Order: sequence, then C-alpha cells, then structure tokens
Amino acid sequence: MSRWKRVLIVLGCAVAVVVASVGALVTWLWTGADVSTVGKEPFVNEMAVPPLAPSRVEKDGTRVFDLRMRAGRTEFRDGRWTPTWGFDGTYLGPTLRAERGEKVRVRIRNGLDEASTVHWHGMHLPARMDGGPHTTIRPGAARSPHWTVAQPAATLWYHPHPHGATERHVQRGLAGMFILDDGRTAALALPKRYGVDDLPVVVQDVRFDGDRFDHGRRIMQNVGFLGDRTMVNGTLSPYREVADELVRLRLLNASTARTYSFGFPDGRDFSLIGTDGGLLERPAPMERLRLSPGERAEIVVRVRPGERAVLRSFPQDDYGDAWQRRFGGGDDSFDVLELRAAERLRPSPALPARLAEQETPDGGGAVRARHFDLRRSGINGRPMAMDRIDETVTRGATETWTVRNADGMPHNFHVHDVQFRVLEVNGAPPPAALRGPKDTVFLASGTTMKLALRFDGPADPTTPYMYHCHLLYHEDEGMMGQFAVVEKGQRAGTPSEHTGHGTHGPGH
Repeated sequence: MSRWKRVLIVLGCAVAVVVASVGALVTWLWTGADVSTVGKEPFVNEMAVPPLAPSRVEKDGTRVFDLRMRAGRTEFRDGRWTPTWGFDGTYLGPTLRAERGEKVRVRIRNGLDEASTVHWHGMHLPARMDGGPHTTIRPGAARSPHWTVAQPAATLWYHPHPHGATERHVQRGLAGMFILDDGRTAALALPKRYGVDDLPVVVQDVRFDGDRFDHGRRIMQNVGFLGDRTMVNGTLSPYREVADELVRLRLLNASTARTYSFGFPDGRDFSLIGTDGGLLERPAPMERLRLSPGERAEIVVRVRPGERAVLRSFPQDDYGDAWQRRFGGGDDSFDVLELRAAERLRPSPALPARLAEQETPDGGGAVRARHFDLRRSGINGRPMAMDRIDETVTRGATETWTVRNADGMPHNFHVHDVQFRVLEVNGAPPPAALRGPKDTVFLASGTTMKLALRFDGPADPTTPYMYHCHLLYHEDEGMMGQFAVVEKGQRAGTPSEHTGHGTHGPGH
C-alpha cells in the first residue's frame, strides 16, 4: 500500500470519527433540549395574590401611590432563601389600580444599589412619564411620574427599562400589574372581585442554582433565558381555591424570553374577553392562547364543582422551524396553575354578548406607512442608539406599520404609548386572539403583520418613546428603536436624559 493511500485512509477515519462525534453531540443536545413539567407539579403551594397598592387622593383629585424598589431575600422553597428584588417587598410588586379619567401620580424611590427605571407598559402617557431608558432613577433617588388615565379598562403592568439591563432587572423580580377600570366595564356582568373570581396570574419561568436564581442561557438558546419551571405571582407549584362557576384570569407573561400557549388538558373552551389594551367587542371562545413576553390577556373559564382544572402551556407547532422549536422553547410544556373548585359553587351570570367598542384605529385615513424589519442585530438594520431618534410621527396622525420577521428565530414587537389594531397577518385577517387592542405581538420567523396606530400625543421632540423586541435579551443587545411625537411641521431634536437626583427630594 502506498504512503498516500495510507494517509488518505487515516484522514478518512479521522473525518468519520469527527462526523460521528458531532452527530452524537447534536443528538445528545437535541434529546435533552426540551423541558416538561406536565404531570410532575404537585401543586402544594397556595398561589399568592399581589395586594392592591394603597393610595390616597389629594385635594386636586390626584390618586397618589408610593413604590420603593428594594433588594431582599425570598423563600420560594422551604428553608431556602433566594436573593431577589421587588417593589414594596422582596419580590414582584403590588397591583396598582386606577380609573379612566383619574389623575395619577406614582412616587418611586430607588432603594437599590444601581440605577433603574419604571416603565408603565401599555399606558398612554407623556414620553417623560413613560419610564423608558432616558428617565433613569439613580440609587437613593426618587421620581414622581404623573399623568391622567386616558384609555379604557385594561390589564397593564410595570417593570424596569434601563438600557442594556432590562432582562436582569426583570428576572430579579421587578414587575407588577396595573389594572385600569372604567364605568362601562364596571357595569358588565363579568367576574370582578379581585383575588376571588378575578385573579391576577403573573407567569414567569425560572431556574435555580442552589439557593440563587440561575439566569444563564444554555447552548443554542438564542431567544434568551429559558427556565425549567414556572411560577405564578412568585409561587412555585401553585394552586388556587375558587368558589364561583366562572373565573376570570388576568394572564401576564412576565417571562423575559419564553412564549406560552395556554389551555387546559381536557380541551375545554375558555372565553377570551380582553387583550393587552382592554376588552374585545365580544367574547371569543378558544382552546389555546399564545402569549409572548409582555403580552396580557383576560380569559374566563368555567369550572365544575369539586374538580381540579390545570392551566397548562402546550408545545407550539407554529413557533418556527424544528430547530427553533427545540432550542427556543417551542417544544416545552408546563403545568402552570391548578384551580381547585369548591364542592358547591356560586352561580355566575352568563358572559355579556357585547363587551366594548373598539377604540383603536382601523387604518382608514392613515397618512403614512412605515416598515420595520426585525433582526437580532437591530431593527431596520440599526442597533439601538440612545442619542438617535429613528422615526418622527405627527401628533394626531394615524399610520400603518408593517412589521416583518425573516430572521430565522422568534421575535415580538412592542410599541410604547399606543394601543394598535392588527390589520393583517401574512396578508390575511387576524385570528380572534389578535382582534383586540394590542401593544405587543408575537412574530414567528416568516411572519409579517400590518398594524394601525394613532399617535394622540402629547408632543415632545426631545423625549422619545421606544419600539422594540420584548424578548429582553434581544432588547438589551440593541433590538430597539426610538420615535418622537411632534406637532405638525416640527422636527425632532436630540434625545435628552431626565434623571432622578438626590436622596431626599420629592422626585421629578
């Protein structure tokens, strides 16, 4: 045998070994990449219900809340204390509640050892009050954003928005609900007793490393952090006893990267009554509801006497290709919450046939169309820059925004200040789950959505609002842009920072 033939045989063997090793590694990674807690949760902890935040009404009618960001430790598991952050507590925050037309002021004090912000996700309010990355609160400082509630009843939430650090701050526990009420909704025959038949359900995925949270991203998890367990309102393995035939669940996906597909194992229908920005025109029956990070939904489910009904997140066939489903969380499944129905249930009235009139624009009279290409490297090819305003919109104008994801991985899209209407999904009318007022939408790779937005102001040429992917790892990497609302004929200026200073003042 010639020397060259022996070399070729050796090289061929080496290549075969490498190929086999790579194949074995991929197979090992593939078989261990999916996560499931189905049938494994004992549901041994009573679900906590965040308290309603106390408030006072000043002489001018302003409702005032106080919130303090602080560090602490939380006992998620018996005898094991995890370092956490929270608002007015060690983890998460109280539920703020206000009515349409009320003037609101929230006095925020930062008791952490680093700067942060508080963003009012889904709220229509002036840019300087929005809590974006230009309105930081330094350690020991305070800020008092204030505005008039000028939107319908809805389930909103609040969380930090510091540039480049949002994922970490939310993961540590800084999040809470903000419920808006109005007279029309109050008169409807809907479950409305907070904590009784009207339950806040703040869903997060977590992973522990000893006593601490493990926030690391595993190999090939390009969507961001994916945990191996879920919590509701900071409760592991939660159950909730209910005593009414109909139960309203205010679902909030407060995870930083994971998308859920909620439903029940027996395939029962539930009624979707509200999306991000408020009630639908009429209840929509469905068996599955997908929520990506930042999205909210209000559903009403009927329970039977004495049963235990499990809210589950199911695998998602339409999450992306097989690779993304496996390594991006689309194949995962979780038993999230057990509802324990009493042996005798209080009768609930039937849901109203009509709920609310849509206040979002239908796209008619749009003065401009814009396009947004979502890529992990940036939106429209540009990563976030704090000193650059990317888009300028005119106060009072209606526009259509076409958002496209051809990036080969899942993304979502959140717009500050406005509630928009989804006009089209891949050229077709939107499904029922996307027909209500929205501020955040999920786009699997290959998806294009057309949105209608109206910018009611107020104008501020130097303080921008954000639009971004709400998979927070992507946001922190720079998948975000800025837009300013201006008066007709006005130009946007250079973004300015409004920082909370001092340790004793009333804030800004």
